[in-house]
Amino acid sequence: IEVLYMVDPIDEYAMQSYPSHEGKRFVCITKEGLQLEPAADGEAALPEEEKAALQGLCEAMRRLLGARVEKVVVSERLTDSPCVLVTGAYGWSANMERIMRAQALRDASTTRLMRSAKTLELNPTHPIVRGLAGLVGVDAQGDAAIAPAVELLYDTALIGSGFVLDAPTNFTARVHQLMQRDLSGAGAEAQARSVA
Repeated sequence: IEVLYMVDPIDEYAMQSYPSHEGKRFVCITKEGLQLEPAADGEAALPEEEKAALQGLCEAMRRLLGARVEKVVVSERLTDSPCVLVTGAYGWSANMERIMRAQALRDASTTRLMRSAKTLELNPTHPIVRGLAGLVGVDAQGDAAIAPAVELLYDTALIGSGFVLDAPTNFTARVHQLMQRDLSGAGAEAQARSVA
């Protein structure tokens, strides 16, 4: 695969007018539908039964996230991160959304219409995704049991994919709650070790 880094704001406009070069089509990796070549080490694609095992999680996350995502799917592009947000093939990329938000005379209604519906792609091999999949439908709370983790995962996917957080104060509150919970657990463990 040959990679061309487009790091300047003008690149967004240029690529709309220049979609290919010498018969090679440019493909934006931040948009859905990216087809990668199979790994050279012969590693097979994800088995269908593993994808099917995550369908309950995908459906639960789609319900919880509502209109913020068009769909939640199992990804074959991810290796390290638990998830990524991608846009539709003809929608604005995260960079283009930032550029359009910065326009002095922008029309807010046009910006809302042009923002692309996002697809949340999940890494089926990541421990966070597997852990959430194990919690779906476990108790009577239903989706409520995984809601805080799903919200935090969505927010981190927004940031990691280059989008702007719609509610940064909610994100920081969730991070603080997570830190408080982990630190109280760590404090209790340290206290138990000192007693023993």
